[in-house]
Amino acid sequence: MLKSIVNLFFPKVCYACQQPLHDNEVGICIECRHDLPVTNFHFTKDKSVEKVLYGRIKVENSTALFRFEKKSTVQHLIHNLKYKNHEDIGILLGNWLGAELKTLETYNNIDIVIPVPLHKKKLRKRGYNQVSKFGKQLAEALNAEYKGDILLKVSKTKSQVSKKRLARWQNNSEQFTVHHIHHLENKHILLVDDIITTGATIESCATVLNAAKNIKISIATMAIA
Repeated sequence: MLKSIVNLFFPKVCYACQQPLHDNEVGICIECRHDLPVTNFHFTKDKSVEKVLYGRIKVENSTALFRFEKKSTVQHLIHNLKYKNHEDIGILLGNWLGAELKTLETYNNIDIVIPVPLHKKKLRKRGYNQVSKFGKQLAEALNAEYKGDILLKVSKTKSQVSKKRLARWQNNSEQFTVHHIHHLENKHILLVDDIITTGATIESCATVLNAAKNIKISIATMAIA
C-alpha cells in the first residue's frame, strides 16, 4: 500500500517514452523494449563497428547494443542518461549487454574494462561520466576489472551533438593520455563508450592504449549511428 501511495505522487516513468511503468517493468516499458533496434552484432559476428574503424586500429571483437537514429527511442534514452542525471540507464544497458556477452567465449577473456573518459571540466559540470556505470556492469558480468582512472582526456572539446558526421570526423583536437600504463601490459581491454559514429574518439583512445605492450582491444558501445 505504501508503494502504491509513493507511486501515486512520484510515479516511475519509462526512460524512453515517459509513460508510467507497471509494477513488473524496470526502467523501460515493455512496449519500448520491444521497439528498441537491437543489433545482436555479438551473436551474429557482424563487423559493422570494426568497419567504422577499418585501417585505423586493430580490434579483436566489437559490438553495439542498439542502432542509433535521430528522434528515436535510443536517442531519448541516451539523452536522458547524459543530460538528465538518469545514471540508472547506464546500469540497465550494462546489465542487458553484459548478460549477453558473458555467454560468449570471445568476450570471456576480457581482463580490463575502460570507459572513454570526459575532460575534468565537463565531468565537474555534469557530475558523472555517462559511460561509467555501463562499463562497471559489463566488468561485473565478465568478471573483469573496471579501470576508470587509467585513460584520461587532456583536451576539452565542445559538444558534438549538433555536428554532422564529417564535422565530427574532422574534429581531431581530442587528446587522451594513459596513467600507469604498465597495468595494461599483456591484457585484453574492453573499451566502452555510449555511441560510435565516425570512430574518431575510439581511435584516439585506442592509439594511446596501444602504447602498452602486448595488449588486445575490443569495443562495446550502447549504440552505433
